Order: sequence, then C-alpha cells, then structure tokens
Amino acid sequence: MPTDTAMTPATAGQGNDLALLGLLQLVSPALPIGAFAFSQGLESAFELGWVTDEASLGDWLEGVLEDGLTRCELPVLSRLHAAWGAGDGEAVVEWDQWLAANRETAELAAEDARLGASLMRLLESLALLPTSTASEAPPLPMGAGYVTLFAWTAHARGVPVRPALLGFAWAWLENQLAVACKALPLGHTAAQRLVERLRPALVAAVDEALALHEDALGPALPGLALASALHETQYSRLFRS
Repeated sequence: MPTDTAMTPATAGQGNDLALLGLLQLVSPALPIGAFAFSQGLESAFELGWVTDEASLGDWLEGVLEDGLTRCELPVLSRLHAAWGAGDGEAVVEWDQWLAANRETAELAAEDARLGASLMRLLESLALLPTSTASEAPPLPMGAGYVTLFAWTAHARGVPVRPALLGFAWAWLENQLAVACKALPLGHTAAQRLVERLRPALVAAVDEALALHEDALGPALPGLALASALHETQYSRLFRS
C-alpha cells in the first residue's frame, strides 16, 4: 500500500494534467495582461512595406524567431526557470536585468515592463506570487519583466522547462498572427497555414535555445529594432508597440 506521501500513477498523472492546464492558462490569449495591445514592431513593418502578404510575414516571423527568441527570450527563460527552481535570487535578478538591457527601443522596453506588471497583478490576485506560495523562493526583482514572471509562473505550476519554452514561443506566434489578422490584413486561414509552416521552427528554436552557451546569447534584429523605433512616431497605429 502506498503511503500518504507516495506518488501513485494516478496522482502523478493528475500533477502532469494540472501542470499542462496551468501552461495553457499562462499562454492563453484570454489571459488578462494586455498582450493583444502590442505588435513588437510588426505594425511598423506593415506601414513601411517590409511585410505585405502571407509569404513575407512568414519570412519575417522566421527571422525574428531564429535571430531573436532563439538567442534571447527562450534561452534566458530556461535559465530563469532553473534559477527559480534552485531558489537562486541573484541569478533571477541578473537575467531579468540582462533582458531589460537587451530591449533596444523605448516601446520594446515598455512592453516588457507593462506585461510584467500586469502579470504580477494577476498572480497577486491568484495568490501565486513567490511570497504567498513558497517561503523558500526568492522575492521577485523590482519591476520584474514579463519573461521573469512567465518563468516563475511556469515553475510554480510545475511546468517543466521544455514545455514552458514551447508555450512561450507558441504565445508569441499567436500574438503576431493576431496582429497580422487585424492590421495587414491576413485571413484566418492564411494564419493557420503560417502556423503549419512555423510549428517545426518553434520546436527547432527550443532545441537550439536549450543547447546555447551563454556566450552565444543576444538578439540580432536590426530590422525589428528600426521598425520598433519608427513605430514610436508612426502617425496612425492600432498597437502600442
């Protein structure tokens, strides 16, 4: 007979199910943190004529994924996930500050800060902040960014690192396609074709991100940075970045 603390197949399965549901909640477009309000420079790329149709949008997204998320958010998310798991507050602060330093425009920095603040308020209302869920967990850094809060939430929900990275990448892709459907415009069927095109790229990005040495980290997206900077003074726009 198992003891009260023993893990049975049933309880292990329930734990996995809860972690999966927690991840789905975290990456859902319905999560009330305002991610729908940001385009990450994509709206400016439309205005400039750099992205005009399904094919060019796919090229743009592949480039941002390969030279941006793969070398910045995803590998740092894995390190933050590990730092939360180890209770290493110094590492959490270090990587949170590293991400902030790599936001190349005012809009990109504001997006990360505002989404982080929104997610923090939501977690507080759900009693999921470190101070209310685990006394051994380090406190959140002052003004923690979105990726840092995402990593904490994935850890608190028991989501392993690889699914956490896949979920983050999936949420990014869904947000970018939602922007395109509103502003390009892009039909929903075309958006699903792009999902099919980019799903393997998301998996490859996570594989590479998990294998990257720290010396190889850092985004290389001059086009996105320029588009984001130009968006700050764009005459007519739907999105905040």
